[in-house]
Amino acid sequence: MAHVSDLIAQDIDAYLKQHERKSLLRFITCGSVDDGKSTLIGRLLYESKMLFEDQLAAIEADSKKWGTQGENIDFALLVDGLAAEREQGITIDVAYRFFSTDRRKFIVADTPGHEQYTRNMVTGASTADVAILLIDARRGVLTQTRRHATLVSLLGIRHIVLAINKMDLMGNEQAVFDRIVADFGAFAQQLGMDGVALHPIPMSALVGDNITERSARMPWYTGPALMEFLETVEIDDTRLQRSPFRLPVQWVNRPNLDFRGFAGQIAGGVVRPGDRVRVLPSGKESTVARIVTADGDLPEAVAGQSVTLTLADEIDCSRGDLLCGLDQPAAAASQFETTLVWMHDEPMRPGRRYLMKLGTATVPATVGAIRHQLNVNTLEKHPAEQLELNGIAVCTLTLDKALPFDPYAANRDTGGFILIDRLSHNTVGAGMLLHAVQGQQTGDRPVDAAARAALKQQQAAVLAFLGGTATQRAALLDQAERELHAAGRHTLRLERNALPAGLQAELPATLALLREAGLIVLIGSDTAEGLGEGLVPLHVQITAGGLGLTAAQAQPLSLPDGESQGAALRAWLLALLG
Repeated sequence: MAHVSDLIAQDIDAYLKQHERKSLLRFITCGSVDDGKSTLIGRLLYESKMLFEDQLAAIEADSKKWGTQGENIDFALLVDGLAAEREQGITIDVAYRFFSTDRRKFIVADTPGHEQYTRNMVTGASTADVAILLIDARRGVLTQTRRHATLVSLLGIRHIVLAINKMDLMGNEQAVFDRIVADFGAFAQQLGMDGVALHPIPMSALVGDNITERSARMPWYTGPALMEFLETVEIDDTRLQRSPFRLPVQWVNRPNLDFRGFAGQIAGGVVRPGDRVRVLPSGKESTVARIVTADGDLPEAVAGQSVTLTLADEIDCSRGDLLCGLDQPAAAASQFETTLVWMHDEPMRPGRRYLMKLGTATVPATVGAIRHQLNVNTLEKHPAEQLELNGIAVCTLTLDKALPFDPYAANRDTGGFILIDRLSHNTVGAGMLLHAVQGQQTGDRPVDAAARAALKQQQAAVLAFLGGTATQRAALLDQAERELHAAGRHTLRLERNALPAGLQAELPATLALLREAGLIVLIGSDTAEGLGEGLVPLHVQITAGGLGLTAAQAQPLSLPDGESQGAALRAWLLALLG
């Protein structure tokens, strides 16, 4: 092995001390099949001189047997270790590799590019600070590129390296690079990647252009080489140190009668002896007495460090609790709106009970109604009765007891969770907490229209069925209310012509009050005139085969006579309501 630093041979203790002080960056490679992810990692390991001589000899031998680069080394074989991967030339499982340079340590996850293995990609991305999204310069932005970009954005990764690979096969032309960057930029704008920084780099992983050093074959590119970027990018731990203090209690450390400490990895902020802390969900407060580690007490500890805290008071605190600072404590809730990624062959069905693991706490949980499923290829939202393998949906989650949490966008450790099957104990889903919809205990949230609607797990709206005959509207209103009621929505059905004259005169104010109460109002009327503002107009139309509904926010719906209309009408209305 050609080691990184000569200090290893000269002074091993000094080298280890230097190594301890290096920051650790976790990153993934993702993108479509054959974009060169495994080759890139192999090249990085080779260029970083982190290969033992026997490893290099084995890869040279394997390259002659399995490789696709003729007499040259096939660097993809360094991470594609499974026989099936080598036979098919694709990555199936997540492969982790560790390497280091003089400036930083790295853990890289090579994630599968095939859609079939999306759950493996999500697993690898769940702890990453940076995503290297590879794009084959010959093929440009593909469906799987968009899919992985969407997942990376959902998972809260804040830096995406747009690695335009195989530039050597396109003559290293700047126009090719600029076109692909512009194509992806348009998609990123459509996706709404708020808070995500894009870093486009042209490269050739196979020949090593712009990998560790800037290539002379692309003089028009003036940005950093990939390794230079990875060594200098701000990692998430640095940002988290500026966030509120959080310590999920993993273990109560009690080796003897005189010592009682609370051990765990700090998920956010900084803590020092003398700081006041609050235990959630109990709300009891105390003061940090000591920060204990195996190497002695510390004057302070920051996000990412594993420590044991002792408190000045004997208060109740156990595994699953969360220690917070008093200035910005976490909220606690028992019902959430979440984004859920399903990772099991058996579909997720609303109403089923699972175990939810959030931080160090595990509690029974029930999945509620699916608000919508996201098509990550087109970014369209559509209704769904259940969630299949690799599906992504926004849904509600109800716990048997309140847990402290942060929204995933604020803290991935205290806002990310997994779902576990209660019988098999297999992990079946992973998700991100968006916000609480019930049981929030901070006490400072106003009770407004949004809060009332959230309590009912819906968006308040006034759906105005306009036109058609009174009989046709009445049939549609009855059917629509039954379908929304079956979907768990709180509704109120009205027919304008049947209301008392006095109430008809006050309809705009009445409908506004009902909307303020968080209800979904279904009202039938000949016209929208006199109903006020903020309506969702649904126009009843007579078609050749039956009735139809049109709305500005959705595709027209056809309801043929003699056919079961319930499922189609319910799906259409739920999509309209979001």
